[in-house]
Amino acid sequence: MAVDASQTQKVEPKKSINAKKHIRDEPIKLNNWYKHVNWIHAPLLTLTPLIAAYGLYTTEIQRKTAIWTVIYYFLTGLGITAGYHRLWSHRAYKVARPFEIFLIFISSGAVEGSIRWWCRHHRAHHRWTDTDSDPYSAHKGLLYSHFGWMLLKENPNKLGRSDISDLSADPLKMLQHRYYGLFALGMGFIFPTLVAGLGWGDWKGGFYFAAVARLVFVHHATFCVNSLAHYLGDTPFDDRLSPRDHFITAILSLGEGYHNFHHEFPMDYRNAIKIYQYDPTKWLIKALSYVGIAYDLKKFSENEIKKGQIIMREKKLNEEKNSLDWGTPLDQLPVVTYEEYEEKAVENNWICIEGVIHDVTNFVTEHPGGKALLTTSFGKDMTAAFNGGVYDHSNAARNLMASMRVGVISGGMEVMSRKTKQK
Repeated sequence: MAVDASQTQKVEPKKSINAKKHIRDEPIKLNNWYKHVNWIHAPLLTLTPLIAAYGLYTTEIQRKTAIWTVIYYFLTGLGITAGYHRLWSHRAYKVARPFEIFLIFISSGAVEGSIRWWCRHHRAHHRWTDTDSDPYSAHKGLLYSHFGWMLLKENPNKLGRSDISDLSADPLKMLQHRYYGLFALGMGFIFPTLVAGLGWGDWKGGFYFAAVARLVFVHHATFCVNSLAHYLGDTPFDDRLSPRDHFITAILSLGEGYHNFHHEFPMDYRNAIKIYQYDPTKWLIKALSYVGIAYDLKKFSENEIKKGQIIMREKKLNEEKNSLDWGTPLDQLPVVTYEEYEEKAVENNWICIEGVIHDVTNFVTEHPGGKALLTTSFGKDMTAAFNGGVYDHSNAARNLMASMRVGVISGGMEVMSRKTKQK
């Protein structure tokens, strides 16, 4: 079940008072900027787009290579969304071990760090969303949450705690972690190039397009979940934190764009809960369950999901309601006796309904029942007549009368309407 954000966000993880000062604790200056740079991530993230652009300019793309590039883009992208994210970070479902091995290899082709490293950061992101302990907090800016956090060295003193004991206990995950460089190089660059080269002789195209250009698109599609999904869209389940739902982000990120839902129900194998919403990752997991490869698909009950939706609808309705003029609140109106009301009613155009005095001066000539009917009501208690004795007035009439109230009768004299009594 989703953890109550109001509880988790109040307490920052404790830091050791003896923690060694990190370079990221210092401001970036001209004489130390290079110390802040992550010299593993920065070259990968900045050079690959340049190499892809050079390849596009110098190399003609073949049809088979183009098809293979798209196929491998979806394979490696889904490896992240279905593998790194929903399977290993959130344990939203389980898979047969042979397919998990396949996922380990194919997801390594996205070159986004080891499973252990990726999941450790993602679990911290969920636990410490929008705080300084969130590794890619949206509050630090769109570009920072997109990929800036990877261009700079990480400060371990600031990163929020998260439990990855389950991953550390799995020999396959640890094998990939220890030899991640080989996994990334092999599946990210060598394998897609070999397929195009050995398959139809397009070595250059295989490298520039299926390997490098494809990698650039996979990277930024995934990064949109950390950035765009916290800026663009609606908050139909909870608006206290930054995650949002939007179909554009979903299209860009292979279905991960319904992020407000995901942060509320992180262990649900779905991101999109409506049939028309784009979520190929959900479709893949569901399809795998039909053939027995995926199982134990976690899904929050419709009852719990609707609770969040109704609370947010109610909140927005209340905000809209509070923006309207409903008349002076009763506790702010002057209190007069009924005798005082009778004395001043005719000269002030007052009528009394349910113990509340209304000044109908500006409505006398507009009254649908005619001016005479209203003027003969001055100084009288018109509660019974208003509530059905003469005419059972509509909600619109009641709301309009509320805007005309100028006082209340001492002792109340409130007479409940027939509709209220029936309820």
